[in-house]
Amino acid sequence: MKIRFFVFIILFGISNCLACDCPQLKRETMVEKGLISSDVVFYGELIDLDLKKQTYSFKVIELYKGKISSNIIFGKSSNGNCDLFPFKKGFWIVYGKLNKNNKISMSICNANQSLETYPYLLPPPPKDYSIENSDIRDLSHKLILIESENENLKNWIYQLEKLRQYKQNQNTISENNKSDFYQKILVVSLIVNAILLLGLIIGIVKKKSIS
Repeated sequence: MKIRFFVFIILFGISNCLACDCPQLKRETMVEKGLISSDVVFYGELIDLDLKKQTYSFKVIELYKGKISSNIIFGKSSNGNCDLFPFKKGFWIVYGKLNKNNKISMSICNANQSLETYPYLLPPPPKDYSIENSDIRDLSHKLILIESENENLKNWIYQLEKLRQYKQNQNTISENNKSDFYQKILVVSLIVNAILLLGLIIGIVKKKSIS
């Protein structure tokens, strides 16, 4: 049963990848594009998935964009060509679009990423049988897999750093806006008090002149 599920997910990921026409993700811009095109962006743990119902749920660990009412957020496949169904439990970086029911959907056009694998599961690269020595051939294949894992880890670390920096910048902007707001209130308060004081002085002067 697990083997069938595994094969289905591979075929599902490949078919979606081939059917969807979206630009190739570049490390330098994938976070910015994901933030612009997503309603909710977070780092979390995939805790449940139902292949038949095409539903899943994440436990949100760090929220970078959007508002959520709970640290558990639910998702459902949109059945579109570019749809991504999270295939493996574990830690993910998620760029989600919210539907009317406040459930997210994920797209392979964004940098949704599992810590352990690339966004959509593809078969491992085949062994190079032009290498006659079987030991060298196996070692070469293992090196390719390690390089793929290292590249995935680099993307993961890069995304977390950029997203945390984005959140920190947003918090700084928010604090600066609050500071500007309080400063404006203070200036208005000082002006009002000055006007009241001036009116009081004028009133006193008038009373003295009348008397």
